[in-house]
Parts: sequence; C-alpha cells; structure tokens
Amino acid sequence: MKNFIKLDDLKDFNRTLSLAFEMKKNMNSYSNIGKNKTLGMIFFNPSLRTRLSTQKAANLLGINIMIMNFNNEAWALEFEDGTKMSGIRSEHVKEAAGVISQYCDMVAIRAFATLENKKNDEEEIVLNNFVKYSSIPVINMESATAHPLQAIADAMTITEYNNKQKPKIVLSWAPHPKALPHAVANSFIKMIKNINAEFIITNPDGYDLDPKITKGVKIYSNQVEAFEGADFIYAKNWCSYQDYGKVLRTANEWMINDEKMNYTNNAKFMHCLPIRRNIVASDQVLDNKNSLVLKQSENRVYACQAILKQLIDDQK
Repeated sequence: MKNFIKLDDLKDFNRTLSLAFEMKKNMNSYSNIGKNKTLGMIFFNPSLRTRLSTQKAANLLGINIMIMNFNNEAWALEFEDGTKMSGIRSEHVKEAAGVISQYCDMVAIRAFATLENKKNDEEEIVLNNFVKYSSIPVINMESATAHPLQAIADAMTITEYNNKQKPKIVLSWAPHPKALPHAVANSFIKMIKNINAEFIITNPDGYDLDPKITKGVKIYSNQVEAFEGADFIYAKNWCSYQDYGKVLRTANEWMINDEKMNYTNNAKFMHCLPIRRNIVASDQVLDNKNSLVLKQSENRVYACQAILKQLIDDQK
C-alpha cells in the first residue's frame, strides 16, 4: 500500500480488520516499528477524535509526530498549476509537499469538502495534489468525499457487537442545522460491502447520496419502515447531492428518538461524532446502553494503528 486515501487502497480489508483487533488486544505489540519515523499531520479543518486517535496510534508505534494547522499556522496554499500567484496565496503545494516529504516519512491530511462546487470536491484537489507532489505515503484523515479511518473503526465496532450471521444495518439521514459533507456516509457504504449484512439507507426525498456509491442499495424514504427489525442504526447528516451543498429542509421529524428505536430489534446506535444532541438524536438514545458512539471513537486508535503499520511495512 503506497497511500491510504480510500478503502480501495487496502490490499485486504479483512486482514486490516484482523490487524486492528490484534492492536486492540495488545496495543504495545509493535511499539518499535516506528522508531526514527516521523508522521506529519496537516489540518485544514477542525478535529478532535481524528487528531487525538491518530496521534495516539503513532505514539503507540514509536512514531514521532509533527502537527500543523494550515488554516492559521501556515502560508495559504495554491493548488492550481501555471497560476500567477499575485493574490493571497503565498506558497504552492508543489513546494509545500516537497518540504514536508523532506521532514517526514508519512503525512496525514484532513481537508473537508467546500460544498460549493461538486466537481472540485469530487476531484479531491487538496488530497490528490499532496499525493501528486509528495514522495512519502499520504493518509486520508477525512477528505471531501471519504473518511476511511472512521469506516474501519465502524467495521470493528459492528463486528464486536454483532450477534447475528446477517444483521440488518440501517444508515439513516438525520437533521442538522447546516450542510454537511458525504464523506462518512460514502465510506460507511463502501465498508459495509465487506460485511455480510442486510443493508439499507433511509433519507428524505432530495437527499439521496451519489448514485454511483449507493448503486444496488435499497433506499427508503420512510424512516420508520426502514427501522423495523434493524440491529444497527447508524445516524448521519449529509447535504443534498442533487442540489449539492444545500439544506433543502431541516426535517426535524427525522431525529432519532426512543419511539423510533422501539421499531428496531433492540438496535445498537452508532454515530461518528461530534453529534448535536436533541437535533440528530435524543439524549435518551445517546445515553442508552445500546449507544456505541464512544466505542466507535475508541476503535479509531486501533484502526489507525493498523494503517500506519501497513504503510511502514510496505516502505521496507
């Protein structure tokens, strides 16, 4: 594996999952493989779980860390080739990526969708330019269209708490006061293809995700119908794909609450966090023993350890 940009970059998804569980069982088992290695962590957007879990994962492997917030600590970057840099952008990604490659052995990048231009977001301009101009492995800490580290942690969590041969898993749109990207939902859908499950998506009309990603998945516009008999409910907001970046309606009636969870098969509740209480899901759902949100966040550490180890191994 040269880079970890999307789940498709994994040579073997199940091997990665097994490695993550091995890390969880003994998180210090590979504490020396990162000796004399440095991971650069570049943030264009805020982070709590991703920053701390990646940092801890690197520490557990003996990797040194350098962190930079490009929004307020670095020169504004230019990503277009051939441009005359007479505006506010002082440094081109060619030089920035080259410099980081000299100082680090791997670089992890977090750069959200702008939600202003679908074409530009789907081209992953920030991430792909770092891949293009870096001479070291690039790791996706959430990009415009994907959050693969979260998806591996989600797979771990489902595996740990599943007690059926083929569970029913529902990805449910939930309300939010502002437009949010598709990255988590996209990667969750791709991850589920590696799990033996009955999988459906439920969202209001106008909120269907990219049809190329949801191809072959049943999509319900009736949330209660979708919840019936479910074993796992994964809640997430995303903006409209057809009317890209738009909040068509807040649809507060789509909030996940006890009444809706009662239609399920005593389902486990999942969300990537952060979550707006009593907007996306009620206090009762989040504070219930069936809520796995903190278990998911814990598994982020081991998911990242598994990726870092494979990248180090493949550099040898």
